[in-house]
Amino acid sequence: MNSGSERRGIYVDQATLLCTKGCGFYGNSNWGGLCSKCWREDHHKSRAQQIEEDHALAARLQREEEEAAYAGSNKGAHSGISPPQLSKPEEKRNSQKSRTVPTGKKFFTTLAKTTLGRDVNTPSQPPPTTSISQQLQATEPDQATRQFIDFLKTMQKPGRDIFKQCHSFCHSVAYKKDLGADDLSEAVQDFYQSMSDRLHNIYKGNPERVEAIMDEVEKYITLQLYEQVFCPESAEDEAKDLVIQKRIRALHWVTVQMLCAPLKEEIPAVADSLDRAITDIIEMDSKRVPRDKLGYVTRCSKHIFSAIKRSKREAASADDFLPVLIYVVLKANPPRLQSNIQYITRFCNPRRLMSGEDGYYFTNLCCAIAFIEKLDAQSLNLTPEEFELYMSDQASPERQQARGTSLPPSSSSRSGPRADRLENDLIDWNDGVEASVQDVLEGLHLDSGTPSTSAIDSDNLDSEGLPPPLQPQVFAGHRSHTTPSESQGYCEFR
Repeated sequence: MNSGSERRGIYVDQATLLCTKGCGFYGNSNWGGLCSKCWREDHHKSRAQQIEEDHALAARLQREEEEAAYAGSNKGAHSGISPPQLSKPEEKRNSQKSRTVPTGKKFFTTLAKTTLGRDVNTPSQPPPTTSISQQLQATEPDQATRQFIDFLKTMQKPGRDIFKQCHSFCHSVAYKKDLGADDLSEAVQDFYQSMSDRLHNIYKGNPERVEAIMDEVEKYITLQLYEQVFCPESAEDEAKDLVIQKRIRALHWVTVQMLCAPLKEEIPAVADSLDRAITDIIEMDSKRVPRDKLGYVTRCSKHIFSAIKRSKREAASADDFLPVLIYVVLKANPPRLQSNIQYITRFCNPRRLMSGEDGYYFTNLCCAIAFIEKLDAQSLNLTPEEFELYMSDQASPERQQARGTSLPPSSSSRSGPRADRLENDLIDWNDGVEASVQDVLEGLHLDSGTPSTSAIDSDNLDSEGLPPPLQPQVFAGHRSHTTPSESQGYCEFR
């Protein structure tokens, strides 16, 4: 199999990492290959169309109800029976019900209009029962609040307005327990967009300042809402975590050679870089802020590039990166992988995912996960029979090498004549050793008769003339100068 076919299952064109609409930003598989900006535009268009359809449906139903009520009143007038009169509260309730149309914009408008003073006057609800671990983590949002306030103090009035809006938003979302994952994501992203627009009006010509403030806004909001927005009950993130974890565990046998990854793990520096990369991708789950989780993905990726550079002794390319990233994910089996990916996608500052090294490395991580989910025999240059044996744990590449057995035909054909020659030399050496051992055994003349048994002192011929050993005898006589206790134990040797 040539090198081109070997690369077919691993290679990803860098152009496919970009948004499918050609805007130049990085896309995301969770958004259908679109970047966050294009996805939000399409999503808002579809939502607006759905709102129009809902309005048309509500208007049609209201018109039908009015026509039915009018027909009933005419029928009652002819028959002399007046229709039942509704009270004013009931009429108001019915009219409001007919005009009610669920929209995502309505939710965000309500949040934007809510002020801090109005939130304080909101009737307090009894706090939910929390576990010990949640109580220990309760101080982290408070610490984030103090740090956020300290950061905004230098901004005077704009800082007070920013904190007021962020606090009001978090307080409003915290009381909406029935929101789904998509609704939560849309609300947070709308707030990011609104806040970014306001900051750009305040700090015109200073985008770095705006990005620094948005990073702090993201940190404050996600820490305040972490328990509600990470792996929400309305989503299937936990089930997806179990599926990918089981999948990675079943692929524990995949080797660097199968992925065509340019790594030399026998080099200590390369092994150390791989260990650091595995540690970083695992540590991603311990962070709560999307930016911090992305930071560990970036650190992992840089360790991978370092390992490739030390293995090849030249600069690593983008084509070499993805196979090694797949290998690191398979070896690490990170906890709650899908939940972390979804959390970053839903609640991270969209500008960070659309461009920069964080966005590039995160997009590659999404590609690696998609590849692992669809990995098959062709991707690893194996036959279907080999792939099924490895997946069922009936065979593994390590066990085959330990037994010294020959590889399957498809693998031996890739090894080349040098491997065949080494295998033949090993067989000849084994046969030669067996023949040498057999010759040595035949040259030894061993007495096969059974040895005769003898006493322990049979070889000591001088002991035949010796007298028998002395035996102690009790003296039966009486001695007056001995005490009773002494006379009982008095004896002599004869």
